[in-house]
Amino acid sequence: MAKTPFVTKEKVEEIVKSIPTPFHLYDEKGIRANAQAVKEAFAWNPGFREYFAVKANPNPFLIKILQEYGCGTDCSSLTELMLSKELGFSGEEIMFSSNDTPAEEFVYADEIGATINLDDFTHIQYLEDTIGHIPETISLRYNPGGVYEISNGIMDNPGDAKYGMTKEQLFEGYQILRDKGAKRFGLHAFLVSNTVTNDYYPALAKTLFELVVELKEKTGIEISFINLSGGVGIAYRPDQTPNDIRVIGEGVHRVYDEVLVPAGLTDVAIYTEMGRFMMGPYGALVTKAIHEKHTYKEYIGVDACAVNLMRPAMYGAYHHITVLGKEDAPCDHKYDVTGSLCENNDKFAIDRMLPQVEMGDYLYIHDTGAHGFAMGYNYNGKLKSAEVLLKEDGSYQLIRRAETPKDYFATFDCFDIIKGLV
Repeated sequence: MAKTPFVTKEKVEEIVKSIPTPFHLYDEKGIRANAQAVKEAFAWNPGFREYFAVKANPNPFLIKILQEYGCGTDCSSLTELMLSKELGFSGEEIMFSSNDTPAEEFVYADEIGATINLDDFTHIQYLEDTIGHIPETISLRYNPGGVYEISNGIMDNPGDAKYGMTKEQLFEGYQILRDKGAKRFGLHAFLVSNTVTNDYYPALAKTLFELVVELKEKTGIEISFINLSGGVGIAYRPDQTPNDIRVIGEGVHRVYDEVLVPAGLTDVAIYTEMGRFMMGPYGALVTKAIHEKHTYKEYIGVDACAVNLMRPAMYGAYHHITVLGKEDAPCDHKYDVTGSLCENNDKFAIDRMLPQVEMGDYLYIHDTGAHGFAMGYNYNGKLKSAEVLLKEDGSYQLIRRAETPKDYFATFDCFDIIKGLV
């Protein structure tokens, strides 16, 4: 089976005349269509907002596209908060969901009016000591522990995750916050990652909806918004069936009517924090074959490496590869597709069946729009690539230049030892 690139070989050949490979390429048309689909899928909930997980792709040009569809930002660090503010997001358009949080990040989040989502019970007092008060609007993160299962099997093991509070801590936490002056409460949970099933969000929603009904009955505290966080994944493999966000949205709607409405909780806002689903399929890493090696295996060396996309090296993640211009050729050659790092795990694919690859061919590595460029680093002194937006009208725009050696050496600019490089 195959996946279809959103760009042709001819267009890539046009782009490389001004922007050399490797580069991450993004599909504006696909991003916009998907953002609209998410908006429509949850239109039944008047308070709905998607908070795009900035960690997935912090490119401001792409975030501005999502902003047009009413998206906010989900931030987990000071710089992500700063970026959100600079892009014109304000107040409750920003969700600050962090863990092991430095004091200065809580201070800044409070200064810009972001909704703070506390990860741990001890953070309640820490936050008050840090900023001098408890915000009127505040959220708490829940971890039910154990193994999380839904109808199609085991999804993940929250009991081993570092995120969130126990149920007992959660209930006590809300009461403490109420006593300290908080007036509007949220509930947040992130239990699993990259699910390819339409059942996850509705199942999670049922868990959280039942929890807030119990909270109301036992403490009188009513939750104003429920944040389903992320976890809605994408079909990295061509034999997987992608999630249908409209089916997912309707599934959450059904559970909302079954659980919350009978309890009198009819105006609870639903929030999501999807990064992978919002951007993943609409990005690709374009790289050129520059070496071939014939030893105990057949290798194709490309001009990208794990600096550009570390998921395969980090935990063996699968990313489909298309050899541009050979989409219909038989995949009758077995290769390891490698980068140039001094690490043997710097491989985009192992024993992958592809058409015969010739030097100069362009390889299109699918689904890098989320956790692709964002996870890059500079090991071996490698430099991060450019990012390019393929516009709806077929033109292209550079949205991040490639790093230069001066960027790499920039943090030595206050010393004389290598002043010729900075």
